[in-house]
Amino acid sequence: MLDIAAELHRWCEEGRDFAVATVVTAVGSAPRQPGAALAVDAAGTVIGSVSGGCVEGAVYDLCQDALRTGQAVRESFGYSDEDAFAVGLTCGGTIDILVTPVPADDTRLRPVLAAALSSDVDGRPAALVRIADGPPELLGRALLVHPDGSYEGSLGPALDRTDRTAALDRTAVDEARALLEAGRTATVEVGADGGRCGEPVTLLVESAVPPPRMIVFGAIDFAGALARIGKFLGYHVTVCDARPVFATARRFPDADEVVVDWPHRYLDATEVDARTVLCVLTHDAKFDIPLLERALRLPVAYVGAMGSRRTHEDRLRRLREAGLGQSALARLRSPIGLDLGARTPEETALSIASEIVAARRGGSGVPLTGAHIPIHHDLSASVGMAWIGSVV
Repeated sequence: MLDIAAELHRWCEEGRDFAVATVVTAVGSAPRQPGAALAVDAAGTVIGSVSGGCVEGAVYDLCQDALRTGQAVRESFGYSDEDAFAVGLTCGGTIDILVTPVPADDTRLRPVLAAALSSDVDGRPAALVRIADGPPELLGRALLVHPDGSYEGSLGPALDRTDRTAALDRTAVDEARALLEAGRTATVEVGADGGRCGEPVTLLVESAVPPPRMIVFGAIDFAGALARIGKFLGYHVTVCDARPVFATARRFPDADEVVVDWPHRYLDATEVDARTVLCVLTHDAKFDIPLLERALRLPVAYVGAMGSRRTHEDRLRRLREAGLGQSALARLRSPIGLDLGARTPEETALSIASEIVAARRGGSGVPLTGAHIPIHHDLSASVGMAWIGSVV
């Protein structure tokens, strides 16, 4: 749902009645992943997408039904062998959809969703938890979890304030905080009593976190192209170089910030996390070695360095002399990027971005034509695993 947060936030402020359909699970070659959403207001206006077009019409009808009945529903859509263009996913995948009505006079669910949308729009981290499968009376219930463990809302029935509800809320908070720390959206199955036994309840946890960081070291023309594609992919892009004549906002208009500092000193002072990607384009030992010596010891997602194969071998030798072991050196993507035959800065940026995406999603980088491998796959499919794309 948070993928359409800006529009839904505006609907909430305008007092519109609406229903929102959210992908809960996706199996096979499903076009959209958990968290993707489509919303319909009382006037029939629609925003978002849950399937790239395959089942939008049927989901639209489900949203209108939910607005009329006031009841949340869960529906599955899959491939139809008999009629691939009937209501189903012609791509061969299966998705489960949670449809929830959110009328303007709802005093229980709507404030929680509105707070989640506001957090996402304002860039404040929080995790939205909803019951996506379980007892009908609980379906669609929601709470919003903050990084410090405080939360708004409850997953129990409206009049239930028992220890059972409190236990379910506490379990949901613990699960949501773990996923929020990793910046992930996923489903978790728990018991309705908050334990691992009893009637199962499926929780959909959507993390609202600031964009992941891409830090590009080296204020060269390749960095300008990489900043553009980094923004396209949703990164907060920083360009850093020690040379003030080159590191200017005018030269890098697509970057969120341009920093004049020695790369290793900036890396020591700035915040990174498990989603951060570091792209070292300086290919100058006096910059590269102290920078990479630090970068390869950090729990970031990706570390790549530009340079020829000869430069790479010299770089490895210097890093070994600096005390880095084989496990740390194995994390280094060098020469940076996939083999696309790139020549121009734009092509090189595409090569680097392709490697970052492949590392994040567990892709092989080989052509799909003739390859007997899944089209859609993700390293972060299991609960609690933050993607660490730089590990070879």
